[in-house]
Amino acid sequence: MSTDIRVGSGIDVHAFGPGDSLVLGGVRIAHTRGVVAHSDGDVLLHALVDALLGAAGLGDIGEHFPDSDPQWKGADSRRFVAAVLRMLERRSLRVVNADLTLLAQQPRLAPWRERIRHSIATLLGVELQCINLKATTTEHLGFLGRNEGLMAMATVLLSRASPTAPLSPDAKS
Repeated sequence: MSTDIRVGSGIDVHAFGPGDSLVLGGVRIAHTRGVVAHSDGDVLLHALVDALLGAAGLGDIGEHFPDSDPQWKGADSRRFVAAVLRMLERRSLRVVNADLTLLAQQPRLAPWRERIRHSIATLLGVELQCINLKATTTEHLGFLGRNEGLMAMATVLLSRASPTAPLSPDAKS
């Protein structure tokens, strides 16, 4: 028997490195440093991909997009999200909502929050209110507090896609 509701979580971390911008949630942000990564290093989308894969029981980002594969060198992480959404669609799963948290001393997320939420909602094909984005610092503790990198966490809810039956009697399409 299959489950109609599935929850997944994901975490990603990248160290800061040379560069003049970061990519967060598919949005390029001017910054004093870039990140060390095989792809574009978008920690928000990498955590989201892991959460989506986890909810579907499909492993993790490294299994599907290994950093040992040259085709992913410098890749736009939106490609990872699109590929995972195709996997979900084949399994009749759809995204209900996503909750993401950025942990970093810098950059400050506030000026970019709505643009990033919109980018992620568009990628996932959901309404804006289905995407929540938070940010916090570690109060200068640990590698994040020393401003050596950034980390993201994501939690997603998936449901069985059913064009004819709502999830509950009060659910609206």
